[in-house]
Amino acid sequence: MQRRTFLLTTAAAAAASAAAPGLSFAAETNPLLATWTGPYGGVPAFDKMKIADLKPAVEAAMAKNQAEIDAITANKAAPTFANTIAALEDSGRTLNDVVCYYGIWGSNLSSPEFQAIEPELDAKFAEFGDKITQNAALFARIEAVYNSPEKAKLTPEQQRVTWIYYTNFVRAGAKLDPKAKARVAAINTELAGYFTKFSQNLLADEETYIELTDADLVGLPDSIKGAAASSAEQRKLPGKHIIVNTRSSVDPYLTNSPVRATREKVWKAFVNRGDNGGATDNNALIAKILKLRVERAKLLGYQTHAHWRLENAMAKTPDKAMALMEAVWTPAIEQVAKDVAEMQAIVDAENGGFKIEPWDYRFYAEKVRKAKYDLDMNEVKPYMQLEKLREGMFWAAGQVYGFEFKKVEGVPVYHPTMTVYEVLRDGKHVGLWYFDPYARQGKRSGAWMNAYRNQERFKKPIATIVSNNSNFIQGKPGEPVLISWDDANTLFHEFGHAIHGLNADTTYPTVSGTNVARDYVEFPSQLNEHWLSTPEVLNKFCVHYQTGKPIPQALVDKIKKASTFNQGFDTTEYLASALIDMKLHLAGDVDIDPDAFERDELAKLKMPKEIVMRHRTPQFGHVFSGDGYSAGYYSYLWADTLTADVAEAFQEAPGGFYDKPTGQRLIKTIMSRGNSVDPAEQFRAFRGRDVKIGALMRDRGFPVPPGA
Repeated sequence: MQRRTFLLTTAAAAAASAAAPGLSFAAETNPLLATWTGPYGGVPAFDKMKIADLKPAVEAAMAKNQAEIDAITANKAAPTFANTIAALEDSGRTLNDVVCYYGIWGSNLSSPEFQAIEPELDAKFAEFGDKITQNAALFARIEAVYNSPEKAKLTPEQQRVTWIYYTNFVRAGAKLDPKAKARVAAINTELAGYFTKFSQNLLADEETYIELTDADLVGLPDSIKGAAASSAEQRKLPGKHIIVNTRSSVDPYLTNSPVRATREKVWKAFVNRGDNGGATDNNALIAKILKLRVERAKLLGYQTHAHWRLENAMAKTPDKAMALMEAVWTPAIEQVAKDVAEMQAIVDAENGGFKIEPWDYRFYAEKVRKAKYDLDMNEVKPYMQLEKLREGMFWAAGQVYGFEFKKVEGVPVYHPTMTVYEVLRDGKHVGLWYFDPYARQGKRSGAWMNAYRNQERFKKPIATIVSNNSNFIQGKPGEPVLISWDDANTLFHEFGHAIHGLNADTTYPTVSGTNVARDYVEFPSQLNEHWLSTPEVLNKFCVHYQTGKPIPQALVDKIKKASTFNQGFDTTEYLASALIDMKLHLAGDVDIDPDAFERDELAKLKMPKEIVMRHRTPQFGHVFSGDGYSAGYYSYLWADTLTADVAEAFQEAPGGFYDKPTGQRLIKTIMSRGNSVDPAEQFRAFRGRDVKIGALMRDRGFPVPPGA
């Protein structure tokens, strides 16, 4: 889940304030400031979104926030949980709503009009976050509650919320002297501008495309030809076929096209996003971001940016994260060497006369898969209908979590291709799930989940509203959208984040749902991928788009047999990005040429020349479009260690992945807890012990260390 961060800390985001006097007229005339109304406890007014309203809404919501903060700090009574921490929790309603709209524009509707005001507004958010976290009077009250004897009498969740506020304010610089505070604030504002520019540069490169000739279409499945034609039609190029410079368009072409020269052309365009010189080149921005991050970390008292980022993560230290990555790296690249040898043998047998290059890898990996396992993934795709898979996700979530999904009409959406579902459990409303599945101009690439509103029951029960967003290529009217097995896994993955949010059952919004440590948040989503490959989902929902017949058992058996195939590639491609991310942020206060650093460090790691990083540095949006995953891309592997271990608990249970007692234990100990309980304690409560690496290595087909 890639989430865009607008305010520096959770505390700052939660401190978005309640109503202030003198602003009622603005709320009446600006729909972005209006309280969410309608069914289900109110819904976002996506049908009333206008760019002209955005900046005034941000400014008015910030003024409301400041008034609420002033009311808290002006309170003459001694600081208590109720008049300080709870008061902060009850604030933020209006600004959080405005941030929701802002995030929609930034990720899904990034028009030139929005991009024109985005740098200014990102700077405002950064400045405003610092204004809150550096408020000495406010921090004094938070610190007083944190150190008060009263804390022992608070509920465990109240103690956790207090700890989060205190540590987030300290980590943001609340204890610094005025000069240092001013410099941290200046750095955050400058970084906000660079993050925005990085994102806009990347989006600009991703909106480029390569036009295919008739010769380039030879050998492609009809589904890929159709997607290429649909992409061309969206860009007013009727009768043409194009490959858009995004992963969802590029990967299928690289996997299926026998035209080697065009594969190379498409691959080079994709891997060089943000690295082409000129106005959209990101290298200079990255160098500045890295320098500012290390300066900020030192001002805050940390050795490096990585040490600052990981302090409140589950890993705690960069050393622990690096140890896990290094333990997996060696077997991963050893497996790649074996896989490449098998690919090269096919090239040589065909008298290809060339060595495997990165643009050949996916194409020849599929040939090896077919030869080794008699599995052609193009045979699988006709059974992978997007709408049927959505039904399968719903069914599995019903079996495991007791959810029921009902499509609803009349709820405002920001694009006509979106759908909305009410989520119920035992007939009672749980929340809403929005689905925005299709690619379009102005929408960033990839797939993600958002929480428009967090669950809470602080003053009254408030149900969550979540969304899943993807970039599938929409077909012609009436035609089913067929997706790859990998894309189906991603679909289930992102839905896992939504399930995490929908299962939330906490009192306070700060600890609700997916508001957890970065290296823990991917765990529930990665776990949800496992339900795709269960026989129940495959047999019920993976049906042929023409015949309606379920996927043949023989094909299912082949998928299972080949489940560890290509793990060398998948692991190496991902880990290369995670390792470079960590190494960049452990390098300290040095001048870094991103391209040279990437090249040199990969050479030290003995990176296979046939593979490129999943996200090369100049296009690494997770890391350089915000602080979110910076020094944190390792999180997917850390979380997958937890995932594999928990998956084995289901596999060992009498009912497998649909075992009711195991599912209920998962809800009680993990899925409902959010950040109200330390993640390590959550895992121990479910598994009865700390996590072990053995399940991860078994899951990937790698050698298992002794005792794991």
